[in-house]
Amino acid sequence: MWKRFILGGFLVVLLVAAPTATAILMEVDDAIDAFREPSVAIPDVKNVLDDVDPGGAQTILVLGSDRRYMDIKAKNPVRSDTIIVVRLDPAKKATAIMSIPRDLKVDIPGFAPDKINAAYANGGPKLTVRTVRELLKVPIHHVVNVNFGGFQRAVNRLGCVYADIDRRYFNDNSPPRDSPFNYAVVDLKPGYQKVCGKDALSYVRFRHLDDDFVRAARQQEFLRQAKEQIGLGTLFGDREELLRIFGRYTQTDIAEDNDAAILRLLKLAYESSKNPIREVRFRGSQAPDDDFVEITRENLDRTVDEFLALEASDGPRNTKGASAKRPGPKRIQGRGGLAPGLMNAEREGEDHVLDMATRLPGLPVYFPKARLRRGAYVERGAVPGEKVPRSYDLYDRNKNKYRAYRIVLSHGENGQFYGVQGTTWKAPPILDDPTDEVRMRGRTYQRYFDGNKIRLIAWKTDNGSYWVSNTLSQKLTNKQMMGIARSLQRVGE
Repeated sequence: MWKRFILGGFLVVLLVAAPTATAILMEVDDAIDAFREPSVAIPDVKNVLDDVDPGGAQTILVLGSDRRYMDIKAKNPVRSDTIIVVRLDPAKKATAIMSIPRDLKVDIPGFAPDKINAAYANGGPKLTVRTVRELLKVPIHHVVNVNFGGFQRAVNRLGCVYADIDRRYFNDNSPPRDSPFNYAVVDLKPGYQKVCGKDALSYVRFRHLDDDFVRAARQQEFLRQAKEQIGLGTLFGDREELLRIFGRYTQTDIAEDNDAAILRLLKLAYESSKNPIREVRFRGSQAPDDDFVEITRENLDRTVDEFLALEASDGPRNTKGASAKRPGPKRIQGRGGLAPGLMNAEREGEDHVLDMATRLPGLPVYFPKARLRRGAYVERGAVPGEKVPRSYDLYDRNKNKYRAYRIVLSHGENGQFYGVQGTTWKAPPILDDPTDEVRMRGRTYQRYFDGNKIRLIAWKTDNGSYWVSNTLSQKLTNKQMMGIARSLQRVGE
């Protein structure tokens, strides 16, 4: 029952709340009733799902339908906006999650080859299950169909999520168009901030000016940050209302199951929650005509093998509470030169932040002397008069105010941005539980890994916290991330 929140909360609840399972079992009737009362079963889907082996691994297909007001008004067919496959296997050392690009070209049973999200338009969750199972050649045991309205309400109910927004997200559909292909309205500024329901939904669904791969990375990054922040006490204390939200805004194959089936799934979620989440990269690529995503049979087999036989990687995204006492920071000697792909841009960087630095009394502004040779500083805002780089006020959950700024740089590849964040908040949640520490040029840096890639590297001073964020798809190499962090210099020095 906890699993109807993955798209916008399902993973958050299933893999964060599952450790409260033993307590929930004591009040199982109330919990199941809270879920069942508003929930709706997916029609005719049971006969296309694989039987569940008691105590064995289970694969869950999570669908987010792209149904907007304009679709309803125009009576357009609804396609699955998001397709995520989750593998719960307590025998393994990690829980696998994989996003399937919605533009992936596949064979749809009974129809001509098309984008995989067309399966939803032609036959709903039932045909999507058949299509995904034929594609991956793996059993699908459960399916969850998420209405995005539930995502907004669940995020708000959980107190919102602090997210590291990589760049400016803006679209107001100007000039107005009547086309059903308008992109969703979004208005999010870059920087670390508290993101609530509507903005959170706009962020994870955004696909304007990037592609399915960047979008999948953005969704998984948001889920990772949400999972790390939401406390078990919040989830357990508010479990009945959360279950009502999940039941009201999702359809599942187990909505009408007996208590034993629901509890069996909850038990599996509890056992799997002890393991970190491992994001399995879908090894597809954009087709030459840029209309479809394609994947070779060899790459698909490699992806599926990794999904089924995954092991925990070094420094997984979700390590909170799992690490033992860490050794002291490693000392890394500078080698004088810049990492491959970097260039010295001290004058350019200081000129970029100089005006902003005057707006931030009490927060020394550090900028990177080094940047990627490709790409550049983002020099313009989305609307006239918007100041770049951004300086702003940041509030913690107790309403304490901090000053903050964000420098955004483009990687040079579609939808990929990296950046430098500074804030007077000395202990923001994003800096909890680093993977390790290193000493470079007299500073101690905390590193946060995603597999074997550095996704974030941070440094703290008496005045606040600073960090370098990799792109959503971790495009910067470890040497580049460390070189940029090591080059941070205070304005005027």
